[in-house]
Amino acid sequence: MGVDVAGDQVPRFEQAGAGAGLRVAVVCGRFNSHVTLRLLDGVRRGLAHGAVADEDIAEEWVAGAFEIPLAAKTFAATGRWDAVIGVGCVIRGDTAHFDYVAGQCAEGLLRAGLDTGVPCIFGVLTTEDLQQALDRSEGRGGHNVGEEGARTAIEMARLLERVRAE
Repeated sequence: MGVDVAGDQVPRFEQAGAGAGLRVAVVCGRFNSHVTLRLLDGVRRGLAHGAVADEDIAEEWVAGAFEIPLAAKTFAATGRWDAVIGVGCVIRGDTAHFDYVAGQCAEGLLRAGLDTGVPCIFGVLTTEDLQQALDRSEGRGGHNVGEEGARTAIEMARLLERVRAE
């Protein structure tokens, strides 16, 4: 977990109610669903806290993390969504599979956002083992990367909205 070394000098984004009127798509990977379901619950809580209306949220499932970027880019390219959140879980194993899937998923979501101008948020866990995945999806300390992704989606959508209006 990161530490904010700047302390109170860093401005905080006020989340409560900031998402009202935003439309957010969530793309969730089925692989490691015992973890991704927990992340999805976190996304739902984060969007609810931000006042994103249920009817303004789309949730779609894909096979795994590798498929998330294409689905995210497709949502973003429609112009109907203010942000897209990719949620998945890749746990390192004994083969190079982790390196290919995790890296390509991250790069694909980045590229989807840059290509479309719509924030495509990386809410994909890339962990060394199952315990780390469980910890980052509501384990110790109640931390949930999905909830963090929802906050980031709202913040980025509002930032881009503000910059484009100037």
